[in-house]
Amino acid sequence: QVQLVESGGGLVQAGGSLRLSCAASGRTISRYPMGWFRQAPGKEREFVAAISTSAGRTDYVDSVKGRFTISRDNAKNTVYLQMNSLKPEDTAVYYCAANVIGRVVFGSYGKGTQVTVSS
Repeated sequence: QVQLVESGGGLVQAGGSLRLSCAASGRTISRYPMGWFRQAPGKEREFVAAISTSAGRTDYVDSVKGRFTISRDNAKNTVYLQMNSLKPEDTAVYYCAANVIGRVVFGSYGKGTQVTVSS
């Protein structure tokens, strides 16, 4: 099974940007559609974005469209989430996930990275 480690979270003011990275090991991610999910305090984990194996297709939850961009570098076995124009409601633990199909995870999650957006 692929192991995933997220990084790049932190504290940022509203309107700022962060870039999350997800480094995979154990297996190449090139055969897997990948995704990002998040979980805010007191809420269920929700889908944020997904990307196909060749990066030809992406999918976003409506609340982040136009602000977040998912990308991947299969040579580096890494997935990214560029987050711009951050809002306080984006505050959550962000998780990388492998083998995301139809916004459902059929693989593994990483342990997450905290993103906090102050107003």
